[in-house]
Amino acid sequence: MLAWTGLPQLILIPLVPKLMQRIDARYLAAFGLILFAISSFMNTTMSVDYSGDQFWIPNIIRAIGQALTLAPLSNVSLGSVAPQDAPAASGISNMMRNLGGAIGTAVLATIVTKREQFHSNIIGQSVDLGREEVRARIAEMTNYFIAHGVPDPAAAQHQAIVALGNTVKRQALVMGFSDTFMVLGVVLLLSAAAILLTRKVTAARGGAH
Repeated sequence: MLAWTGLPQLILIPLVPKLMQRIDARYLAAFGLILFAISSFMNTTMSVDYSGDQFWIPNIIRAIGQALTLAPLSNVSLGSVAPQDAPAASGISNMMRNLGGAIGTAVLATIVTKREQFHSNIIGQSVDLGREEVRARIAEMTNYFIAHGVPDPAAAQHQAIVALGNTVKRQALVMGFSDTFMVLGVVLLLSAAAILLTRKVTAARGGAH
């Protein structure tokens, strides 16, 4: 499944410099981020039934967006740097990219956890033993465990309750990831807008790019 994120980039990345000769790097980077955002929005309606087939098209779009973003973004940030300042500017750019990646990963992981807790609480309010549907579900699962080798009805009922709790947790986790993809898509759109507001890259004296 993840291979489809890398293969299109192997094809597109060598072509990006030629595109940058014809198209403003800001527009290429913004377009790539918009594609990346679209791929994220496509993952906002996930369910527990999602598998590789459902991720195939979003991964292809994400791969194209990343390929169109990386090189133009470097050009936007370093294209106007004078040759004598290039090593220091490159070091700062790499440091900020690594720092941003670490912060972004931590923030997204926190969003997944918080949204999972939120959805778990919301779903848990509906999983009440006072509801006939919940009692029927537990009884059905209890009979299933008894039929599959659990002789004690009390132990089977306990396993049924645990299994129901795991189902709620799994559903909440998937919904948490869907919410996180939504946040990621919005941030990418804001990033695309920010890039379009930057000044056009002009070659530094001495032809540095």
